[in-house]
Amino acid sequence: MIGPMSNFHNRIGVCTWSLKPASPAQLTRDVQALGINNVQLAMSPMVDDPGTWGGVIDALRNAGLNVVSGMFSPIGEDYSTLDTIRQTGGVVPDKHWKRNLALATGIAAIAGREGIGTVTFHAGFVPHEKSDPTYAKLCGRLVTLAGVFADAGCDLLLETGQETADDLCRFLDAVDRPNVGVNFDPANMILYSKGDPIEAVGKLIGRVRQVHIKDATATKTPGEWGAEVPVGTGEVDWQSFFEVLNRNGFAGHMVIEREAGDDRSSDIIKARDLVLRQLSDA
Repeated sequence: MIGPMSNFHNRIGVCTWSLKPASPAQLTRDVQALGINNVQLAMSPMVDDPGTWGGVIDALRNAGLNVVSGMFSPIGEDYSTLDTIRQTGGVVPDKHWKRNLALATGIAAIAGREGIGTVTFHAGFVPHEKSDPTYAKLCGRLVTLAGVFADAGCDLLLETGQETADDLCRFLDAVDRPNVGVNFDPANMILYSKGDPIEAVGKLIGRVRQVHIKDATATKTPGEWGAEVPVGTGEVDWQSFFEVLNRNGFAGHMVIEREAGDDRSSDIIKARDLVLRQLSDA
């Protein structure tokens, strides 16, 4: 056993956007009802709608909740289909780059001021070939963003799924910034058909600083999405996943993300309990 059960709770969080809150007060109530003390906070609304969300960090902290990381949602992303997100995802599109840089700069300033040391996002689809013009462009933009977040004292983590583990490793080597790492999402590897999540986390583990707890089933139709499902009912081999984490001494936060379903709170609680069982059995 790694340690007391209370220590396990301290490593579990929930993504605030999973709860679809309309206000900081609602978010606070909904998180407290889950029996989870940590959140990964969607930070783009704090910049885009400060009148509603400007005080969310104070509201969470006043309720005894911890913001363990933030999330940056680039402008213009369209997740309708795999093709639309490939075209619009991350910071690849030129027409949104200046606005995305400004948004990221605003988020970094808040994170630095509030002591939030980690922010994650989808950078966009990393090309397989370095000769692809998008490769150099995306690499350059990541270097720029890494500098913005480094100046604020923050790590910037790329969420997995839109490329294979091998391609992401090569890309991170090219970016070569100490504050850039990985937020590993096993379900995304399945949803995007980018490889076995257990094999992938094994390849990336030295760069993984946070994980998302999410599950999925693979598509039966090439070119279409897989399906996100409640944790424990999909194709992620959770026992093997936690074995890789534990064997490599991973001590970061495990943040539950649920972006589908009609009873997300119940699904999140079941995911929380699965994580606690896996950790207590380690």
